[in-house]
Amino acid sequence: MGIGATAGVAAAGGIALGAQASTGSSSSASSSGSLVFDPDGYEKLTTTVTGTNGAEHAVTYHFWKAITYVAKPVDATYQSLVVSAPVEIDGKAVDASDAPILFANSVGGYMPSSVADATGVGAGGMGGGAPGSGAPSGSAAPSASAPGTNGNTNATGGATASNQLLALAAGYVVVEPGARGRTLKNSAGEYYGTAPAAIVDLKAAVRYVRSNKGRIPGDVDRIVSAGTSAGGALSALLGASGDSPIYDPYLKELGAADASDAIFATGAWCPITDLEHADGAYEWNWGANATQSTGKVVDQSVSRDLAAQFAEYQASLRLRGLNRFGALTARNYDDYLLEQYLRPSATRYLAALSASERETYLAKNTFITWSGGKATFTWDGYLAHVGARKKTAPAFDAFDLSAGENNEFGAGTTANRHFTAYGAKNDTTGLGTKRVAADIPEKLRLMNPMHHLVDKVNGRRSKHWWIRLGTDDTDTSHVISANLAAAAAGLGDEVNHLYYWDQGHGANTDPGDFIAWIAEVTGFKRAKN
Repeated sequence: MGIGATAGVAAAGGIALGAQASTGSSSSASSSGSLVFDPDGYEKLTTTVTGTNGAEHAVTYHFWKAITYVAKPVDATYQSLVVSAPVEIDGKAVDASDAPILFANSVGGYMPSSVADATGVGAGGMGGGAPGSGAPSGSAAPSASAPGTNGNTNATGGATASNQLLALAAGYVVVEPGARGRTLKNSAGEYYGTAPAAIVDLKAAVRYVRSNKGRIPGDVDRIVSAGTSAGGALSALLGASGDSPIYDPYLKELGAADASDAIFATGAWCPITDLEHADGAYEWNWGANATQSTGKVVDQSVSRDLAAQFAEYQASLRLRGLNRFGALTARNYDDYLLEQYLRPSATRYLAALSASERETYLAKNTFITWSGGKATFTWDGYLAHVGARKKTAPAFDAFDLSAGENNEFGAGTTANRHFTAYGAKNDTTGLGTKRVAADIPEKLRLMNPMHHLVDKVNGRRSKHWWIRLGTDDTDTSHVISANLAAAAAGLGDEVNHLYYWDQGHGANTDPGDFIAWIAEVTGFKRAKN
């Protein structure tokens, strides 16, 4: 399924990190049994952050170890968060009391994410937090697991620490929450981290932060979420669904704080979302490309069926493209992607090369025409350039229930379930019924930001959106993030959506720009060092 994929070292944004506890640490972290933040429960740490321009910054910060953010946790190992607040940057004291709060999750593949063992900023990770050493790693990028029987890869992570580190060096407060994930089982064999556990946990964490206004450092009205892959989907969902009442029963059950869970701005990298329509979108985008695992194209009858479903769905959205493109349909979406994202991405990349480098690149990639400082190419040329697709068909609701998303919609002691009518109808595992379970439609609504942007527009949503995707990313269809951007822009929200040329899943090549964007949209100003 590949809902999260490893974000490689190249995505780390040139960050170097060394951290250690200084002498004179304050009292221990807040008790997990209380939802009142202890302002004095920190350790004092130091770290060196190398910025995107190569300059090093010495940062001293207060670090609060794992704090349970709900009164009735199901599993405090995952339902906890850590807080980092700068107090000195390059030898100058800073006051972060009114700074933006970067709310950075490290979820990948809808797997469990923990900060229980985190010892410093940027150390959250999948299934157990930071490495066991005294210093956090510079990247929480994990390895991927073996492919499932349908040829798709389940990732166990995808987050890097670059955003958190740069944010801290910019004077922002960094909150890193853990969350339950789809593989967690109790002693009775029951799955307790499947949908909608992850988004409920992240909302509860936001409520904890907002309920501690005046005690926790930072401006709780200026929370900016960030996540990659499945974490990007959850970040987008968190932004779209602020204060939606459909989550209230789940939050009440956990004893979440009585506060708002709306956030100010959203950062989403390669979001894997809109899962009930993801199979159709994937075949529309990559249907004719060979598959990495087999070297062959998928069953074209299945691909055509799913692509037809996408066409119907896209028409129902009634979205209009950015920059006055007009109505977005299956017939013109290729032109839209070329015009709005792909050609501008190639142009930026090529323009940044030296003349000789550009000449060499163009000689190897003859599908591109370079004229007047702009790159042009056809959709077919682009698809051939990307090459093999990552996933088989269906990409998300596998006929044999082997995709990670099938596990995300598991329930009780049932590990994997179908969540689309097409997947259930064509099931190959011998299920007694060819229909989705009765609870699936509600869970799909709970997990899809488009519900809050299109179906039932949420006035408490985030109004600022940072969305990024690599042009070589075949973990999902490009229309998924483009639809997200179009829906938000159509509601009047500010949208900053770009593609990284020749980059794959999990890329983050402009982290410094993201940090600057946070300052811009939140109105935060700090004296330069």
